[in-house]
Amino acid sequence: MITHHQLFIGGTWTTPSSTELLDIRSPHDNSVIGRAAQALPADVDRAVAAARRAFDEGPWPHTPPADRIAVLRRLAGLREKRADEIAALITAENGSALWFTKAGQAGLTRQANAFLKAAEEFGWEATLEPSDPAAPFRSVVRREAIGVVAAVIPWNSPFSSALAKIVPALLAGNTVVLKVSPENTLSMNLLAELLAETGLPEGVVSVLPADRETSEYLVKHPDVDKIAFTGSTRAGRRIAALAGEQLKRVSLELGGKSAAIILPDADLDAAVQGLKFGSLLNNGEACIAQTRILAPRSRYAEVVAGLKDLIESLPVGDPAAGGTFIGPMIRRDQQQRVLDYIRLGVEEGARLVTGGPEVPSGLERGNYVTPTLFADVDNSMRIAQEEIFGPVLVVIAYDDEDDAVRIADDSEYGLSGGVWSADPEHALAIARRVRTGTVTVNGAPIGFDGPFGGFKASGIGREYGAAGIGTYTEYKTITVPGTAHPAAAAANIPAS
Repeated sequence: MITHHQLFIGGTWTTPSSTELLDIRSPHDNSVIGRAAQALPADVDRAVAAARRAFDEGPWPHTPPADRIAVLRRLAGLREKRADEIAALITAENGSALWFTKAGQAGLTRQANAFLKAAEEFGWEATLEPSDPAAPFRSVVRREAIGVVAAVIPWNSPFSSALAKIVPALLAGNTVVLKVSPENTLSMNLLAELLAETGLPEGVVSVLPADRETSEYLVKHPDVDKIAFTGSTRAGRRIAALAGEQLKRVSLELGGKSAAIILPDADLDAAVQGLKFGSLLNNGEACIAQTRILAPRSRYAEVVAGLKDLIESLPVGDPAAGGTFIGPMIRRDQQQRVLDYIRLGVEEGARLVTGGPEVPSGLERGNYVTPTLFADVDNSMRIAQEEIFGPVLVVIAYDDEDDAVRIADDSEYGLSGGVWSADPEHALAIARRVRTGTVTVNGAPIGFDGPFGGFKASGIGREYGAAGIGTYTEYKTITVPGTAHPAAAAANIPAS
């Protein structure tokens, strides 16, 4: 049992506005594993006020980039020292299998290194000589911090989502109020402990576990300059509307219903094993999961049979057990949501190949779902169009490559995807045609140096690498007189 009575506001553990504690429950058996304070609007006001002072009056926005990089490098080192503890805590509160949370720690190291490298090479300031040699000025272009950032993240991969926002925002000189899901209070308070050790100035960072109502209060707060959100497309639309009313900067990493295109020449054994991770990572509770499997009609039966064997071989159970691949859904309502989609797939006429709406035997106390595969799925079915966020895959037949690309693009989403082929260059050519933000070829892992984000309803803006840092900056252009007389600049004033 872990108990937290305080909130991390402005870099200090403080007494919250309410003394009531929330029970944190294990998805494995719904036992209480912790109790923790939750933020209310009054706590948001304190956190935003601290961030506002730290940005307007404090040293952080004016700290040289090299010094900010050093602080964030220290944070990365502190996290690495507690990697096993972090993995175990996320497994306990999220139900994510231990193989996934442990692998995620190495991913966080790569993510941090990519941000630090990008910050070292980032064009914080550049001088542009005029295109007209006779122009009487030169331009100094700066990338400056936006201000107070409200970072709002979901529950499914808390450390990755949090650091994908905190790190680039701080590298750019912003101050941050991080709003986390109540389910992740234990692991996110551990993150707060790490932040307290990094040497950040007072007020620069707050970590607030809170419900949706308090989250919306933060988003609408007049002293917040930018909102960075990861979560559902429905919530993203609401946040974009609220941001638009106040002309706040906004970046949104939203849902997905990604397609994996298996080309006729693909090594099916390799593809199926790759989809074990690409489609079923984190119990299927992943926005990037490739849950629509597009198979050529000539090999459709082979693909379905291979996926059936795979899914039936996956150990389901206690996420803390070393051999478990699929753990429980995070909450009862999420479990019921996934089970309802499985029932819907049967009602829509899809063929239930394996799995189904029955909870795995012996695991009834937890939030478990039997991994499920549907075949003979039409892309217009709801199970092919809507994000289920669980271990449910659908296999859709296609006629030729043009048909495969058409089906892959026939979605409101465009976050991720994959292509499998014996010819990687041909797979690359197909990947170029699909309208989605990230495509992997033959199971290559998603990198952290390039931009990550979505097309269409999968979001606005990009994370990771230099693009991720740029998301938290504003351009400023300063014109400086050149060798010509300043009065000659009048001829260059643009109309407005």
